[in-house]
Amino acid sequence: MTVITAPPGPGDGDRIIDEPLSEALSRRYLAYALSVITDRALPDVRDGLKPVQRRVLYAMREMRLNPDSAARKCAKVVGEVMGGYHPHGDQSIYDTLVRMAQSFAQRYPQVDGQGNFGNIDGDNAAAMRYTEAKLTVAATLLLDGIEEDAVDFKPTYDGSDDEPVVLPAGFPNLLANGSTGIAVGMATSIPPHNAGELIDACLLLLDQPDASTEALMTHVQGPDFPTGGVIVEPRQALQTVYETGRGGVRVRARWAKEDLGKGTYQIVITEIPYQVRKAELIEQLAGLIDAKKAPLLGDVRDESAEDVRVVLEPKSRNVEPEVLMESLFKLSDLETRFSVNLNVLDARGTPGVMSLKQALRAFLDHRREVLVRRARHRLAKIEARLHILDGLMIAYLNLDEVIRIVRYEDKPKEKLIETFALSEIQADAILNTRLRQLARLEEMEIRREHAELAEERDGIQAMLASDKAQWKLVGQGLKDTKAQLADLNVRRSTFAEAPQIDTEAALEAMIVREPITIILSERGWIRAAKGRVEDPSELKFKEGDKLQFLVPAETTDKLLIFASDGRFFTLGCDKLPGARGHGEPLRLMIDLDDKVGLIDVFPHKPGTKRILASKQGYGFILPEEEAIAFRRAGKQVLNAGDPSKKGEGAAVCLPLGNADHLAVIGDNGKLLVFPVAELPEMPRGKGVKLQSYREGGLRDAAAFSEPEGMTTVDPSGRTRAWPEWRDWLGRRAGAGKLAPKGFPATKRFRPKP
Repeated sequence: MTVITAPPGPGDGDRIIDEPLSEALSRRYLAYALSVITDRALPDVRDGLKPVQRRVLYAMREMRLNPDSAARKCAKVVGEVMGGYHPHGDQSIYDTLVRMAQSFAQRYPQVDGQGNFGNIDGDNAAAMRYTEAKLTVAATLLLDGIEEDAVDFKPTYDGSDDEPVVLPAGFPNLLANGSTGIAVGMATSIPPHNAGELIDACLLLLDQPDASTEALMTHVQGPDFPTGGVIVEPRQALQTVYETGRGGVRVRARWAKEDLGKGTYQIVITEIPYQVRKAELIEQLAGLIDAKKAPLLGDVRDESAEDVRVVLEPKSRNVEPEVLMESLFKLSDLETRFSVNLNVLDARGTPGVMSLKQALRAFLDHRREVLVRRARHRLAKIEARLHILDGLMIAYLNLDEVIRIVRYEDKPKEKLIETFALSEIQADAILNTRLRQLARLEEMEIRREHAELAEERDGIQAMLASDKAQWKLVGQGLKDTKAQLADLNVRRSTFAEAPQIDTEAALEAMIVREPITIILSERGWIRAAKGRVEDPSELKFKEGDKLQFLVPAETTDKLLIFASDGRFFTLGCDKLPGARGHGEPLRLMIDLDDKVGLIDVFPHKPGTKRILASKQGYGFILPEEEAIAFRRAGKQVLNAGDPSKKGEGAAVCLPLGNADHLAVIGDNGKLLVFPVAELPEMPRGKGVKLQSYREGGLRDAAAFSEPEGMTTVDPSGRTRAWPEWRDWLGRRAGAGKLAPKGFPATKRFRPKP
C-alpha cells in the first residue's frame, strides 16, 4: 500500500491513500460485519441482551423508573437512551422498548408499559409521546447489584459517561426470553423457556457438573412460549436440539371442540403459535376457504376480546374435528416450526453456537463472578468502616485528651494524627463527630457495630477462599430469584404427540363419488365432463385445437400426467374445471414447459404398476404409488434426457396388468420380445437397456400375456392377431428382427394418442 501525504498548506493533515479497491472494501466490510455481530444482532450469553436492550434497561434504572415508582413518557426514555448511550434512530430504540413490554412477545417482560403497546393481531404501538413505561420485577433482577461493582463498565460512545458491558442477570434471561437476530453471515434464533425450569436445571448442574443433556431435560422439557400452544416435537428431536444448539420446534395452536347441539359443533382456538399474527392467520384461513384448498372448513370468525378466541365451523357435521384440524395444521400457520440456532457471544465477545448445557454453564460462571465482585466490593466497604470505627474507639477511650486537643490546638487534625497514630480518614471522622454522639450509649453502639462488621468480614473472607461456598451462595440466590418469579413461572406451552391421521383419505371420503370424463386437448386445455362421453366427435374445442386424451375416471380419483421429460404430475379429479366451457390451460396448474409434451394421462389405481421407457431404449417397472406428487413441479421419475433434443425424452408409459412379456420396436423397424421378468422394479431412475440400436431409438412398446397372445391395432382401428410373436422372442437388450409383413407402417403397436 502506498500512502501519499498532501503537501503542507490549508489542507494540512489531509492524505490520499492509494490501495486496491478490493482490499479497501474487504477491510471496511469486515469491520462493519464485526460491528453488526458484536454490537447489534447477537445477544450476550451471560445476560441474554443485545446492546440496545441493555442500554434501555440501564437508562431506565438511572431514571429511577422502578416497579414501585410512577411511569414516565416513553419519549423521555428514548431521548435519554439516544442522547447518552445509543447513537441511533429513535424509532429503533422505541421498537426495542415496545417489544420488551409485549407480554405476547416476551416470556418475562422487562418493561411495564402503560398505553397502547400493540397487540397479537400485529397492530403497531401508539407513538412514543402517548405511551409510558417503567421497569418490571424481572428487569430489576437483571440489574440487581450493578451499583456494587458487579460488572465492568465502558465509556459511552462520546466518552461523557459510562455504561455496563453486561448486566448482573439474576436469572438465565438468554433462554428465558429467547432472542432472534440476523447479522452478517450468521444469525441467532432462540426460543423462550420457563425460568423456573431453567433455574432447576442450573441447580442440577451445581450438584452434578457432569450432568447430561438428558438429565437437564428432566427439568427443561422444552421451550415455553409466551403465547402458549402445544409443542408436538418428539422428545428425541428436542434432545438433539439441546445437544447441538441447532434444529427446530414444531408448535401448534391449542383448540377445543364446543358442542352446539343436534350433532353440530364448532372448534375454538384459544392459543396460537408464537410470532404468528392473529389477524393474518384469520385472513390466511379465509383465503383457504375462498381458494377451495380447505374443503373441510366452512367458516372462520374472530371472537377475541382480551383472550384469543378464533371460531372454526366445519363444512359438515360429519367431519371429524381431529381430521379438520390436522388438515389445517398442514395448510396454515396454525402449526409453525420455530427454528433454533443458539448462536451467542461468549464472555470474551466471540460468537458461537452453544448447547443447552454450555449456555447454562456460562450463565452460572457469570453469576459466580458477579457474586465474587459484589463480595469484594462489600468487603472493601466493611474494611473502610472498621477503620473509622477503630479511630472512634480510640477517641472514646481518650475522650478528655481529644476534647483538649480540639479546643486548644491550632491544628487539631495534625495533632490527633500525631498523638494517637491515626490516619487522615480517622481524624476527619473524629472531628466530624457531634457532641450528642459522645454519650455512653454511642460508645456501646460503636462496639456492637464493630463486632457485627468484623463477623461479616470474616464470613466474606471465608466465602472468597472457598469455591464450594461460592457455588452454594449462587444456588441460594437462584432459589430466591425463582421465588420472586413464582407468579410468572406457570408453564404455558404443553407437550403432545401429533396424531397420525390420514387426512388425504379423510378428504377423499368427503368427495361425492361420481363418474366423469376428462377431456384434454392438443393445446393443453383440460376439463371434466360429468358422466361418460359416448361420442367424442360432439366435443367442441377452440379454433385450431382438437382432442388428444379422453380419460374416463371418477371424482375421487387422482389423475396422473406423464410428460416427455420423465416427470409425473398429479391432479385431484374433483378439482378439475367443469366442461361448460373449454376448460383451463393445464400449464397453469402444473409447471410444464411449452417444449415438453405429454406421453400419457390416466387415473391412478392403487396397487397397479407401469412400464416406463425412454427413446434411448432404457426402461423399468414403476409402482404407480411412486408417481404421485401433489407439487406444481411434479416428480422426476424417469431419467429420459432433454425432450427438445433428437433421440431423447420419454417414449412409453404402459400399464403392466397381468402381462408377462414385453414387445419393443425401434425406429429402425426391428422388433424384439422378451419376458417382463427381466425388467427391474424401481421407484425412479434410468432403468436397464431394453433394445440395442445402431441408429434411432425406441419407437413403441406393448405388454401382453402369453395365454392371451399379442395383437396390434392399425391407424384405421382394425385389430390384428399376431400368433407368430414367439419368432421374435429373445433376451433383453438384443437388436431384434425386422417386423413381420402386415405390421402397421407407423411402426407402432397402437395408434399414438
